Amino acid sequence: MAIELSSDQLDALSVAEKVRLLEQVWQSLCCQPDTFTSPDWHAGVLVERRQRILDASATRIPWNEAKAQLQRLAE
Repeated sequence: MAIELSSDQLDALSVAEKVRLLEQVWQSLCCQPDTFTSPDWHAGVLVERRQRILDASATRIPWNEAKAQLQRLAE
């Protein structure tokens, strides 16, 4: 089933609605990991990010804190 939102429809959504929509799509994708493959460039990005974590040059926060920050922005 194809679902399409026009630019106007998407723009009419609040930030909170857009975040909820993204969360629903992400949850659906996570439940079907074998139905898609990551693009080739993704492995390189993961290697770079891992290296930044190992050499302590990465800036990071726990996911629950990042999500809380996004939710505050959506209010």
